[in-house]
Amino acid sequence: MRLSSIAVLLLAISSCKPRNEAGAITAGAAEKVYVAPGKYDEFYNFVSGGFNGQVAVYGLPSGRLLKIIPVFSVMPENGYGYSEETKPMLETSHGSLPWDDQHHLELSQKDGSPDGRWLFANANNTPRVARINLATFKTEEIIELPNSAGNHSSPF
Repeated sequence: MRLSSIAVLLLAISSCKPRNEAGAITAGAAEKVYVAPGKYDEFYNFVSGGFNGQVAVYGLPSGRLLKIIPVFSVMPENGYGYSEETKPMLETSHGSLPWDDQHHLELSQKDGSPDGRWLFANANNTPRVARINLATFKTEEIIELPNSAGNHSSPF
């Protein structure tokens, strides 16, 4: 009995030793996505906000959240939807609609290639399309599409 207890104890102690195996992410992988302070990411990833009615902007390769752009929903944090400039953009033919389900994004194009000037987003709850200025990352215009419904992919 005593011999088996010692064997179990030795097995337990030997299994606690750190292994010299590399982890799932190596230092080299982390260095590939590191963007130093004061430097810029190479790409922007514009992400549909869905039910929150906004657009998220992430830097790549760092993966940092750079900005949340309010589009189809009020944003008390910065006054979007409450100011004289932005409140009318949330008006529809059915009255004020301070929330919508934002789907699908499309970059503006010139000669068939993205030109980086505008980002278009559609609302899925009401037939509306927004135009976002990529120089300022602000929603500049929202238009309602007449005689349509269920415009799930209208920016295209």
